[in-house]
Amino acid sequence: MTLGRWVGLISLLISLYVLWQVRSIVLLFFMAVIFATGLNRVVRQFQKSQLKRGVAIALTVAIALMILGLVLILVATRIMEQVDQLIDLIPGAIAQVANLNYWIQEQIPGRIINNLPSLSDLSLQLQRVANWAIIHFYQIFSNSLSLLLNSLFLTVLTLMLLANPKQYRNLLIQGFPAFYRRRADSILSKCEIGLVNYLGGIALSMAFIGIASTIGLLVLQVPLPLVNGLIAGISAFVPYLGAIASVVPPALLALLDSPWKAIEVLLLYFLIQQIEGNLITPIIMKHQVSLLPATTLALLTAFGTFFGILGLFLGLPILVVAQIWLKEVLVKDILDQWTVPRKIASSESAQHER
Repeated sequence: MTLGRWVGLISLLISLYVLWQVRSIVLLFFMAVIFATGLNRVVRQFQKSQLKRGVAIALTVAIALMILGLVLILVATRIMEQVDQLIDLIPGAIAQVANLNYWIQEQIPGRIINNLPSLSDLSLQLQRVANWAIIHFYQIFSNSLSLLLNSLFLTVLTLMLLANPKQYRNLLIQGFPAFYRRRADSILSKCEIGLVNYLGGIALSMAFIGIASTIGLLVLQVPLPLVNGLIAGISAFVPYLGAIASVVPPALLALLDSPWKAIEVLLLYFLIQQIEGNLITPIIMKHQVSLLPATTLALLTAFGTFFGILGLFLGLPILVVAQIWLKEVLVKDILDQWTVPRKIASSESAQHER
């Protein structure tokens, strides 16, 4: 191995190490790219109405902030009311757990029940959790502050990308060889279309799941329907895993009433997911890049393991972009253009004739 190849390998390893150390910033940058891509499509629509780009950007941002503020105002009041209801439900839940504990003690033989954790053990564990929360209050506060700073960083970065997207796009294209820059620009355009279709489809899917879950929980008279519907809608951003996680809170609340109601909640969420997956998503995302369910679930799990909650939320758009690049570069530009050398082709034909 020559010296130049050793230097190239070492440079690659150093680059991968640096990227791993700043992976959170890289993921935030990619999230800003997604938001800027979606908002830029709205800006272009305003520009078609003969508006200057600066005015179109200001109008788009104002509309986005207005919608976000309106949602917060409408939802926040109900959420606060239902959080108060949740606090009121806690004593009853504890009493029901105690009754369940006494019932188990009556039904199970004494030898077995002695090996099971008692209600006092549960109270001790809750006390330990409370003590841990008090001790680690600074860490919780630090994480909240970090979330706020990351949100501000994401907002500023999105606005910077939205202000002049062509400049950043040209900078990225300059990183390719001169003969491939036009092709790279075409692939970036396809990535933009894929991300826009993804954002539109996921927004409608989230709205459908959130509204349907809220209405269904209201019909079933499950406590906190708005909060659980909002959780279900947000969780729809993460396919498969989000659906599994969102059903846990309403099922537990329904279990406080009766086991049959918990089963009804499970059936409700199953029905909503079937309608969304087999009817809503194929209609609203028919132009989106198709992803195999098993591959998507495995890769999303890997993203969550390596990159945390941010990796789960960004796993699907990363897969959309990665699949476009693999299809265009690896398949079309390399594998489809791969020709068999003449010597090998002639030898294979000779062996076939024999």
